[in-house]
Amino acid sequence: MVRFLYDYMGKFKVQDVGGHLILHSHLPPLNSRAYKRFIDEHLIKNVEGPSHAQVGLTNACPQKCAYCYSRGRKGEPMDTETILRVVRDLREMGVFWLGFTGGEPLLNRDIVRITEDAAADCAVKLFTSGFGLTEELAAGLRDAGLFSVSVSLDHWNEEVHDRGRGFPGAYRTALRAVETFRNVGGVQIGISSVLSKELIRPDKVEEFLGFLSGLGVHEAWLSEAKPSVPAFWSEEFIIPVEERRELARLQDRWNKDGGITVNYLGHFESGSHFGCNAGSKMIYVDAFGEVSPCVFTPLTFGNVRERSLREIFTEMSARFPPSDTCFMNAEYGLFRKYYEGALPLSREHTHGLLEEARFGPPPKFHKLRSR
Repeated sequence: MVRFLYDYMGKFKVQDVGGHLILHSHLPPLNSRAYKRFIDEHLIKNVEGPSHAQVGLTNACPQKCAYCYSRGRKGEPMDTETILRVVRDLREMGVFWLGFTGGEPLLNRDIVRITEDAAADCAVKLFTSGFGLTEELAAGLRDAGLFSVSVSLDHWNEEVHDRGRGFPGAYRTALRAVETFRNVGGVQIGISSVLSKELIRPDKVEEFLGFLSGLGVHEAWLSEAKPSVPAFWSEEFIIPVEERRELARLQDRWNKDGGITVNYLGHFESGSHFGCNAGSKMIYVDAFGEVSPCVFTPLTFGNVRERSLREIFTEMSARFPPSDTCFMNAEYGLFRKYYEGALPLSREHTHGLLEEARFGPPPKFHKLRSR
């Protein structure tokens, strides 16, 4: 395990951002209490609970991204006290990395209070379009303990990005958010990019990374569009394995050469590293309290208003072993079969789908961890 972590972490350079020593935004700062919990609880004690979680702070958002994983979700939004209880429960279960998402999480007026509560012993990352950000709010989030922000930006061309986001001004909003966090300082600034199939070519990605380098950000967080909504339940939207490998090679090359950190999701979740941890080490609580394996997997195992989060996770993790393959990339066809016009799928259809689903072998990290 030590050699595995040494080899993996050696692919990234350490950045000092406001005193935080950061490899990339999937891991807590190396000098943080959250990282110590990773070592103590998940490597030494080998706890069974989740390590990473995302929580939807609201489903409200002015942008209309076609691939949005929360698209179409409905219900009664969690109030602040419920969110704080969820955060507390996640920490007690073992979560040391917490992502705030939405919708647009900045539209939750209590986001600073929630961040402060979570950041005591969790690494807190914000995923945002930048809509609603002010310098005062950015400083408040930094002071509350936010260690990383990922601002959504999918293309260097303003018209292309705005069209993909279904919102005129999305591009300029993102650039203002980057500038605002740069002015405030003390927070790792990343760009979160959902790469279209047209963009996933070595020359295009290289051009995009060059553009992002010029923005003065610390990290490029890259992923391809996941088949999380009906419009993407088709093979034409799934990029081939070799293209994923090429993106991983490009990541390693950029990180070796210096400059911004490139953090490709397909590299992190590959079978040779940490794999797909949906439902086992990853958990997602949407803005309405529904519990899913991850943000990209529109299933539900229950609502936090009706059952304890620990009970829900215990049921879910028994059905979701760590796998060397992204669950959604492999099983999107089953969602087509069980879909009846609403996401996430009902609990009944969730269990029906899982009776047919197949999982790959454990990834390398989990093989070593189980020895």
